[in-house]
Amino acid sequence: MRIGILGYDNCLGGEIFGFADLLHFANGISLNSRPDEPPPFEVKLVGARRGDVVCATGARMSVAPPDDGLDLLVTPGFGFNVRDRPEGRFAKLGAELDLLRRLEGRVPIASVCVGSFVLAEAGLLDGRDCTTAWLFAPDLAQRHPQARVRPEAMIVEDRGVTTTGAFSATHDLALKIVRERTGEGLARALSRLALLDGGRASQAPYVDARLRQDLISPFAQRVRAALEPHLAEPYDLSALAERLNVSTRTLLRRFKAEAGRTPLEELQGLRVSQAKQLLETTGLSLGEVAAAVGYQDLSTFGRLFSRLAAMSPAAYRRRFRAAA
Repeated sequence: MRIGILGYDNCLGGEIFGFADLLHFANGISLNSRPDEPPPFEVKLVGARRGDVVCATGARMSVAPPDDGLDLLVTPGFGFNVRDRPEGRFAKLGAELDLLRRLEGRVPIASVCVGSFVLAEAGLLDGRDCTTAWLFAPDLAQRHPQARVRPEAMIVEDRGVTTTGAFSATHDLALKIVRERTGEGLARALSRLALLDGGRASQAPYVDARLRQDLISPFAQRVRAALEPHLAEPYDLSALAERLNVSTRTLLRRFKAEAGRTPLEELQGLRVSQAKQLLETTGLSLGEVAAAVGYQDLSTFGRLFSRLAAMSPAAYRRRFRAAA
């Protein structure tokens, strides 16, 4: 399988080399068991034009236009910080966007992390299901309303275009390719060799609403600031509107337009984020955690948590408390 990785100025080298190195390991495992067969993967760094590109961290790489016969083109994300919106970064990528447009339909194309924004700018995500780094999923949906963004998905494939979640999803993409190309056995061996979780299906366990504080509109920030001191209290739309000095109708309409969700959904997200922190950092029982974020009925809390975090509170604690 011939895979090209698209290098461009300000791209994330870690996503390029993490992906390429995993497939290098996969080749090594395969050759160890089948020494008479060629390695299953050939990976090349390609570009829209011949020359050097400079990664976000300053590393310099040489690229050349792809040859005919690629089986996949992978587009990494670009450098950003969590207070940025990934907009205004595409004026210098005209040649890369043209390359993607030329290859659409001829070569399967994938992206890692915010590389999905590059695909979207080229028009490849219009009418397709897709995902991106969860932090910037609302921005992708707002900037490209014809793309059907699935914010919490780890990998989405739609008619020859594959998009993935945040930075480390480059590993999930590599494992997916190994699994589909060579079978479950090699993928399992690779995940064990590289100490990777080969079964991640969702970004939801990693979502922390607090990291988007500076990325939402001023009004949405006001709504969040009015909700946060009252997480454990019953939801009262009228009281919330009164604190914000607006009508309930204005509150619902404006918040939905600016944040893409209702104030109740925002409250539920904040409660789950707070519950995650308590599960990671305290010894509170599940019932005490539920009560701390406004739920006296543990089963109701458990259903909400499982829906938004893609795992139960107990499973989340087992998975993340040791890491914390």
